[in-house]
Amino acid sequence: MKFIKIALICIFIVAWLPLKINGQAGYNIHISAKTAPATTIRLAYHVGNQQYVRDSLVTDKGGKAGFSGEESLPEGVYMIVLPDNRFFEFLVGEDQHFEIQFDKSDPLSTLSFSGSEENTRFLAYQKRWKALQEEAMSISKRLNGLEEGSPEAIRIRKELTAQETAMKQFLRQTAEANRGTLLGAIARSVIPVETPEPELPPGTHNADSVRRLLSYISYKDHFFDNIDFNEPGLIRSPVLGGRMEQFFKQVVIQMPDSVISEADRLLARSSVNDDVFQYVAVWIMNRYASSEIMGHDAVVVHMADKVYLAGRAPWASKEYLADLEKRVSRLRHNLIGMKASELLMGSFAGYHVSLYDIEAEFTIVYFWEPDCGHCKEATPMLKEYYDRNKSAGVEIFAVCTNHDKEKWEKYIIDHGLTWINGWDPQRMSRFDYFYNVESTPLIY
Repeated sequence: MKFIKIALICIFIVAWLPLKINGQAGYNIHISAKTAPATTIRLAYHVGNQQYVRDSLVTDKGGKAGFSGEESLPEGVYMIVLPDNRFFEFLVGEDQHFEIQFDKSDPLSTLSFSGSEENTRFLAYQKRWKALQEEAMSISKRLNGLEEGSPEAIRIRKELTAQETAMKQFLRQTAEANRGTLLGAIARSVIPVETPEPELPPGTHNADSVRRLLSYISYKDHFFDNIDFNEPGLIRSPVLGGRMEQFFKQVVIQMPDSVISEADRLLARSSVNDDVFQYVAVWIMNRYASSEIMGHDAVVVHMADKVYLAGRAPWASKEYLADLEKRVSRLRHNLIGMKASELLMGSFAGYHVSLYDIEAEFTIVYFWEPDCGHCKEATPMLKEYYDRNKSAGVEIFAVCTNHDKEKWEKYIIDHGLTWINGWDPQRMSRFDYFYNVESTPLIY
């Protein structure tokens, strides 16, 4: 039995997930809970690594109640959550009229289903898989304290390998026996993806490094082979979101070009199902729109151009698309690797200055204000760096973003700012647009 903290449902997060209507209208999930009179029971579901409450009710004196609605539930892995946060999972597929029976004192061991053959099979799968995992852990623990390579360790490792083989065989059999169902897709997703050891020509230079690189590429390219992108039920399960989190966090190199390449491949694979494509696109966009890694704004621009602003996001509102287009128009001019936009403006020295006229090995563009609290911390540190490195070929082009010339000049004099101090109060250079200056301090 597991314990979870259930989050309140956030309609604005999940409202875009469309409902799948089956042949029998609506849903009716009857609950029969022994030793659970007048007990609050919650119906919840997964979306990635989060859980949301769909509904709650109180059982009658006999422990009976029912969740029902005129529209079918979106398919996925759902949960019945008890007051102490114990819960068990079940599947909601096409047939959404069935009964769940359990005893509150021991829900998992007493759990059964009537009218849902898929859930009966899912329950059997869960119990068998748990037993196989516990057996593997028991075998693995017997290796503790044994000398690696000893006869006993070798024997136990063979036993563990046989157990792992049996586990994979069970998953394959379950996936095949339940092909075309959510249970089959879940079982298939657990099967480890195995790629062959790369073969190298004799005499390959740095063979070990080449082999590791090829193994990584193969692992990355086949990471989603056992995910059924045509099964929308995986959206409301820990499977799809969890696998994407692992892939983009642990597998993909966090360079913008690498992320974009893998995002495109995943979008192509998920395009077989509109709901899954929508989930994948939203997940990628949300992740990289909130990323704190420098350069990931290029992923946002790419996703906007390829999906949202290309007419492939019918779930997005006109207001969202308009805001996104405005934001992206400011981002696309200052992505890492692009040539910086020209800055031509007046200066503290009394003559016009140009960013393109600077002949330095390394140029820093700094947007700031004299009264900005964070600028008062950043500017002295930047000046200290500049004073130490100016002779090494470092130059700074600083642009004041407010209109108070007197304060600007006083600050420059009082603090001895000898770098290039640009002045463009009317923003004729459009520095705010081309450099996406929405707050200060900002450094390029």
